[in-house]
Amino acid sequence: MKPTPEEIASINEEALIADGLGDAIIGYGNQYPKNPVVIYDYDKCVDILITQGMSYHDAVEWMEFNVVCSYMGEGTPIFMRNFEWM
Repeated sequence: MKPTPEEIASINEEALIADGLGDAIIGYGNQYPKNPVVIYDYDKCVDILITQGMSYHDAVEWMEFNVVCSYMGEGTPIFMRNFEWM
């Protein structure tokens, strides 16, 4: 169940939410002394973009250029990737 904007605001009013990627939210986290921010599963974000019609390559490029590399201040979300060990 994805959190509502109101639930996220109750954790940190300045936490930003990425448009259209709500299903990729996996939680929130912070690094002391900063306020908590939303954490997204990077690979789920890519999957969402693919279901919206992008190729895998285009989805990764979009994520890197337009999402991950966009610093929007203290409320900027974290986009987490899992380690894939061999």
